[in-house]
Amino acid sequence: MTHLESLRSLLPAPEGESPEGINWDLISASWGLSSSFPSDFRQFMEVYGPGAVEDFLEILEPQPWDEQQVGDGFSAETKTARLTWRMEPDRNFDVPPEPLLIAWGVDSAADILCWDASADNPDEWPVVVWDRGTGKWSRYDVGMVEFLHRTLRADFDECPLRDTSLWGLSEAEFVSAADEDF
Repeated sequence: MTHLESLRSLLPAPEGESPEGINWDLISASWGLSSSFPSDFRQFMEVYGPGAVEDFLEILEPQPWDEQQVGDGFSAETKTARLTWRMEPDRNFDVPPEPLLIAWGVDSAADILCWDASADNPDEWPVVVWDRGTGKWSRYDVGMVEFLHRTLRADFDECPLRDTSLWGLSEAEFVSAADEDF
């Protein structure tokens, strides 16, 4: 069973139409990537699209890099993560001095979920979480989908998010960003 299939057993995909296609080549090129985004993220987007898990964890819509984007979104959250990395003196993170952070999610506790996109192969990008409450960075050597699955199963030594709303849920709800209730 793939990580996506395992995740779907805990987080059923929204019913209705599949999310619209994403131009991965355009998005990847705008971010200056030599290849695309991780395959598990691309597969997640094909099945779920952007949206929220339990109205707690927002999975951001992949968008081209936009230096001017403010507020929420792929670029804005990435800029926030990168600025936070440079400003936090207590990084508790054992990777190169300046990882190439790309944000893919944020939660209601203001944690930022990223990849360290330093590796050439996007399927080797670990998940990196900034805990706003403690100001600490944590690295998880898993992909985005496995990270979500293991969080819902409570399969890390401790909850990787400051708020434990998703920790150990046997079934969670995903609300698509296309849904008017999102």
